[in-house]
Order: sequence, then structure tokens, then C-alpha cells
Amino acid sequence: MTTFILVHGGLHGGWCWEKVVPHLERAGHKAIAPDLPGSGMDNISPEHVTLEMTGGFVADLAHRVGEPAVLVGHSLGGITISDAAERAAHAVLGLVYVAAILLPNGGQAFGNHNGGNSHSPGFRVSDDGGTLMADPAAAAEIFYNGCAKEDVRSAVARLMPQPTRPLRDCLSISEARYGTVPRAYVECLQDNAHPLHLQRKQQAAMPCWPVFTMDTGHSPFVQAPEEFAVYLIEAAAAFAAKAG
Repeated sequence: MTTFILVHGGLHGGWCWEKVVPHLERAGHKAIAPDLPGSGMDNISPEHVTLEMTGGFVADLAHRVGEPAVLVGHSLGGITISDAAERAAHAVLGLVYVAAILLPNGGQAFGNHNGGNSHSPGFRVSDDGGTLMADPAAAAEIFYNGCAKEDVRSAVARLMPQPTRPLRDCLSISEARYGTVPRAYVECLQDNAHPLHLQRKQQAAMPCWPVFTMDTGHSPFVQAPEEFAVYLIEAAAAFAAKAG
């Protein structure tokens, strides 16, 4: 049995994994899908949320599992699991980046490592600069292209403002800790949020193995949850084999 800690991306909450969790559990695995600090149902005020806080939160979860866990990070969640792996390398079996921002030491989401744009059209930053939100119509096309209409409606209705501080914070990782943790990548060919050319550019700088390719938009866990779960399980098996 493998424990998967499923880490959502920006504007989302743990709810986004709801179609995947049953597939993992039916295969005999455990899945934890928390709301990160300041996201979903968590009530921490956005101005207090930092990358250190979100990464530390996931690292603490990994410590409590009792055996090395697989951290799965979607989109902005890629930075979160990188930070968590630096903090709790010995508690992490491997990392799976899902159409995720994969950064080297010193990288930040609002910066050149993510294509040079602070945010995309369709997103707006609050007047105080503390949160980022998406226009509903834009969110449907950016996050959920290819998904069933009822799934799109349900997901868009649950999006919440994203604290911006974790996007501005610089990632601090080392070869001595983060570098010891194997990583895999799930590419999404039709991704409108983190386009394929950026996914592959970041992988070129930070190689991953295995790499799985899905013909989906940015949210394969909504569009093709069963296939996606299979890839998570295959990644975990590869990590376990490497660990011996």
C-alpha cells in the first residue's frame, strides 16, 4: 500500500481530487487530499499564507503518515511539494508533478521560471495585492477544457481566491535533501494553464522519470480520473523499485 498526499493547485482545494481518490482506494492505497493553508475550507487569512507555510503543512502530513509517502502536486502545487520534499526528504518516497510548476532553487511562480508572466489574461489580482482570482468563464477554459460540462460547472463554483505570497516567494531547495527524492511528471497535452512547452522546458532543466503523457487539459484528475490514477500508481511503483 502507498499513501498519496494530493496537493491542489492555485484557487482550488482538496475537493478537486474527489474523482481520483476512489480509484486509488479501490486499488488498495490511501489518499489524503487536504486543503492547503488559506485555500478551500481553511480559514487562515490570505495575507498570512507563505510558501514556507504551505510546504511545511505538507511536510508535516508526510511525517505523520508513518512511512514514506508519494506527494502529488498539481499546477502551483508543484512548488508546494518541492518545498515539502526539502523539509521532509526522508518521509517522501517520490514526487509526482501534474502539469505542475517545476522550479530549480531560487525559482518563483511569478517570475521568469514560469514563462515570464505574473498572471494570465482572465485572472485578476485584488486591490491590496493579496489574492488572485479568475473570471468564471476564463477559469472554465483555462483549467477545465475538455471536461464534462457538469464537472466544469461544479469546479468553477468552488474556486476561491488564491493567496499571492506563495507565488512570489522564492523556492529554496538543495541537492542534499530535495535532490535525493525521485520525481515523475504527468504531462497534459491540451493544457491552457501551464502549456506543454513550459511543462517540457521545466522538465529539461529538472529531469523527471517516469514521464506520463495525457491527452487532456490542465485537470486530468477531473477529465480522465481512472487513467490518471493508474499513472500515479505506476509512478509509486517506480519510486519503490528505486528505493529497493
